[in-house]
Amino acid sequence: MSLKSLLVVALLALSSGLALAQDKVVYHFDNATAQGLKGLRNIRNHLDADPGVKITAVTHADGVDMLMEGAKSANGNEYAPLIADLKARGVRFEICEITLKNRGLSKEQFVQEADFTHSGVVRLAKLQGQGFAYIKP
Repeated sequence: MSLKSLLVVALLALSSGLALAQDKVVYHFDNATAQGLKGLRNIRNHLDADPGVKITAVTHADGVDMLMEGAKSANGNEYAPLIADLKARGVRFEICEITLKNRGLSKEQFVQEADFTHSGVVRLAKLQGQGFAYIKP
C-alpha cells in the first residue's frame, strides 16, 4: 500500500471517529434572576433537540441561587422540579465553592442534584479546554 493510500485510510478513520464524538456543552450561570428559568428551559429544549448531548451547568456568583433549596424564579416558579428533571436526563449541575465561602453559604442549603467545584470560572475554562461549547443564557 502506498503512502498516499495509508494517509487516506488514516484520515477516513480519524474523521469517522470525530463524527461519532458526543457533543458537549457548558452552560454558564452567574445571575439566577436574569438567567435561571430561561437558561434551564434552554437546556431542556437543547436536550429535546439533541438527546445525546452532554451538558454541564456551572454556577457561580448570584447564579448559585437557583440551586438553593426552595429557590423560585421572579414569577414564583420553583426551580427544583425542572432541575430534577434535567438531572434525570443527564445534566450535571455544579456550584462554585468560592462563591459559597464569599457569601457565607453551606452545601446543605442546596438541592441534592448539585455537585460542587472549587472555582466556577476555572471549571468553565477547563471544560472549554476539553472541547465543551460555551453558552451563557
